[in-house]
Amino acid sequence: MRQCKGWSVVVLLVLLGLGSVAQKLPTRDEGLFQMQIRDKSLFHDSSVIPDGAEISGYLFRDTPKRYYFVVEEDNTPLSVTVTPCDAPLEWKLTLQELPEEASGGGSGEPEPLDQQKQQVTVDEGTELFTYKGNDVESYVATSTPSGLYQLELLSTEKDSNFKVYATTTPESDQPYPELPYDPRVDVTALGRTTVTLAWKPTPTSLLMGQPVQYCVVINKEHNFKSMCAAEAKISTDDAFMLAPKPGRDFSPFDFVHFGFVPSDNGFGKDRGLTSNKISRAYAAKPRVSDIQKVCIGNKNIFTVSDLKPDTQYYFDVFAVNAATNTSTAYVGTFARTKEEARQKTVELKDGKVSEVFIKRKGSKFLRFAPVSSHQRVTLFVHTCLDAVQVQVRRDGKLLLSQNVEGIRQFQLRGKPKAKYLIRFRGSRKGASTLKVLASTRPSSKQPFPSLPEDTRIKAFDKLRTCSSVTVAWLGTQDRNKYCIYRKEVADNYGEEQRRREQNQCAGPETRRKSEKVLCKYFHSPNLQKAVTTETITGLEPGKTYLLDVYVVGHSGHSVKYQNKLVKTRKYC
Repeated sequence: MRQCKGWSVVVLLVLLGLGSVAQKLPTRDEGLFQMQIRDKSLFHDSSVIPDGAEISGYLFRDTPKRYYFVVEEDNTPLSVTVTPCDAPLEWKLTLQELPEEASGGGSGEPEPLDQQKQQVTVDEGTELFTYKGNDVESYVATSTPSGLYQLELLSTEKDSNFKVYATTTPESDQPYPELPYDPRVDVTALGRTTVTLAWKPTPTSLLMGQPVQYCVVINKEHNFKSMCAAEAKISTDDAFMLAPKPGRDFSPFDFVHFGFVPSDNGFGKDRGLTSNKISRAYAAKPRVSDIQKVCIGNKNIFTVSDLKPDTQYYFDVFAVNAATNTSTAYVGTFARTKEEARQKTVELKDGKVSEVFIKRKGSKFLRFAPVSSHQRVTLFVHTCLDAVQVQVRRDGKLLLSQNVEGIRQFQLRGKPKAKYLIRFRGSRKGASTLKVLASTRPSSKQPFPSLPEDTRIKAFDKLRTCSSVTVAWLGTQDRNKYCIYRKEVADNYGEEQRRREQNQCAGPETRRKSEKVLCKYFHSPNLQKAVTTETITGLEPGKTYLLDVYVVGHSGHSVKYQNKLVKTRKYC
């Protein structure tokens, strides 16, 4: 397929336009056409295959698509490669001989296309090659006759993407990176969350000096035979990725005159419910794609991390020509990550609070085996820092699987002689601490104090002086004890430091006596009036203070509100 002469290109265009017999086609500017035919960018989404360039196409189901190109001289080598992406393809290559005579070969007067068309005899042609499947397949011939070549493709399963590459100089082109003598991908190390892969480098970069990089594809379903197939799967997953559900706005309880106005900074989400349902519902996260592609440069060793334990994964490596973006697939592999190490199970006692510490991204197992027969189990979970995932199984059957933040109470249906296995999984952000209580007693009181939906502390700027600040916070219908503490901090006290101090399980007993402001009891039968204010005096001018409010329940367990930074006026 060298540069097409005028008569051969005319034949090609005539065949592509046979459907419009009644229309008189105009003649063309030969010089302009020859200039355009050399520009491969003009072949995008056309039916003409350029020599030595990979093109991409799209097939509708059960709708064939045809591509054409011309070989002008006999004994010309030819290579055609078809890469299926989304689905198996059927394709065939046929040859139709060119007319022996063609006009317009130097007279300077281009012949009208409707007269040239009459010189072409269209038939089924000679079938050279057929294939059906989803492998990357090629037709290669060292010597082919001159003529018009037609490539017909069909997808019978679904709409599909594909790629086609054709060349008349296959020996010198070498468009696809060459595989080494051993094209397998080996697993060299295996862990619970990591897999290390290694493969032999492609000789293309060493022998021909072409820029080659490697891309690794990881998924849980199967190996891919081409980069095109992997990218098609990635695009499908991205298109159907679920969006996160919006969180509910917190209820302001008509406290506008106290300054409690819903904000846009995220603090307006539920921080917990009243005594019957004392946690915010954790919004569903978007589904994470099950396939990942990572390009790693020219390294031929790579460790895949952040995998799930005891899970089978499939790994594919592709050598990619960085200049042409063409790629070749190594022989992929698969491996199952190791199981998680057996951890010591903590025994829960009926009606007793247990403190649990979980490492970052770690897990902890708790076992609850009631001695007496029971109809129901009440499970209380109080997370001190970040959200954790909780799973509860009764005799192996999954009863519960949720993300929990704040305080949450669960009612589980009981069963005689049943045993419960509770698993907590920590956050990616850092270590987690929580308090857990399980009870079969139907009259067991709530061990933790009830919380309002909004646990922020509000500071009133207009009431701020050089030596005092006035704050307010919400309460509930239950009579609880509230203690407020202050601590002077530096002016550059940041959010990360505040987060470290936001351990909700750390009670007033961890504070210095000098930091205590006061403790008082407070409740209101009317939730719309369940708000209290306090003026903190004895402060220094122009200083920054961190304020904490603790609510203490009847059993002595406490929960801390969101802390608040305040600053006194410097000049009064």
